[in-house]
Amino acid sequence: MLFPFMILMGRLVGVSKEKVRQSFIELNNHLVRSNHHRTRPNKLLILLPHCIQDFDCEIKITGNVKNCKGCGKCEIKDLNELSDQYQVKIAVATGGTLARRIIVDNRPEAIVAVACELDLTSGIQDSYPIPVIGILNERPNGPCINTKVDIQKVRDAILDFLGNDP
Repeated sequence: MLFPFMILMGRLVGVSKEKVRQSFIELNNHLVRSNHHRTRPNKLLILLPHCIQDFDCEIKITGNVKNCKGCGKCEIKDLNELSDQYQVKIAVATGGTLARRIIVDNRPEAIVAVACELDLTSGIQDSYPIPVIGILNERPNGPCINTKVDIQKVRDAILDFLGNDP
């Protein structure tokens, strides 16, 4: 309910939708972290956008991210290692419909989601009441191609939900 109001207020005072979305994600993350929601590793899901995979990669990971051969051209290898290290589920979605299906199929108690502002804001809202910590992807090549993520931010979000120290 808060987000549409934030968009309206932003428009009235001349703040871009992107900035409002970033603020919504930050506020959501703050609220989720302040509630100290804890879950077991098998009930935590790392949800990634398909654009984080190297565009030229011939390996299909959307069905199973563990298909990654670990060449290092993108961060899927590092994210798989985090998944293995903390024994948490990991999945890649090509869009909102598939992301919702992954959530329904996995039934997580908490989600660490990586995406752009638009996908994170809609995903956080669609996932409610499941707590989501959203991490904005970095887009050095523009949107939707060869995006990146700060692996330490993903690790920190995992640890926030697992209640472990780094």
